Amino acid sequence: MDLTPRIRQHFHDSAQLKRDSADVLAPAIAQASASITDCLLADGKVLACGNGGSASDAQHFAAELVGRFERERPELPALSLATDTSLLTAVANDYAFEQVFAKQVRALGASGDVLLAISTSGNSANVVAAIVAAHDRGMRIVALTGKGGGEVGRILQERDVHICVPHERTARIQEVHLLTIHCLCDAIDNTLLGEDS
Repeated sequence: MDLTPRIRQHFHDSAQLKRDSADVLAPAIAQASASITDCLLADGKVLACGNGGSASDAQHFAAELVGRFERERPELPALSLATDTSLLTAVANDYAFEQVFAKQVRALGASGDVLLAISTSGNSANVVAAIVAAHDRGMRIVALTGKGGGEVGRILQERDVHICVPHERTARIQEVHLLTIHCLCDAIDNTLLGEDS
């Protein structure tokens, strides 16, 4: 069986969605980068959460801010809430899996911080609970979703930013989420460091 045509189709579909999404998502991505940059300039921090591939995206984003993206700069405070297995399993066992991110937000989040909430469906119960907790703490939300935004889209407030990929397929949504994360990192660096040469 020759899988080459199927593989080519994946590349084509991914590229087409990115092209189709550029004009739709660029203003929200710019708004999200401004919200995050304002938070960082005010000595705030970014907390990031998601499940599965979205957990990897949360880790990726935090790593790019704490380490670096493409240019050298001082470390920026960001933390993925999906990495501490002892904490995650304790909360899931003693309370509920729905609370694994919310309890961390209540413990670590402060007014003026930003929560990067990632859910391809917009219906991840633990991400929704984290958003509720973040609102209670006076935090702003940058939400990355797809499939219409689901419950996440319904509970966001006016000052939050919703980046909703206009697609139904999880793999394609995740591919645009990764590009969005890179756009956010580039925009943050560009704002903090100026245009690169």
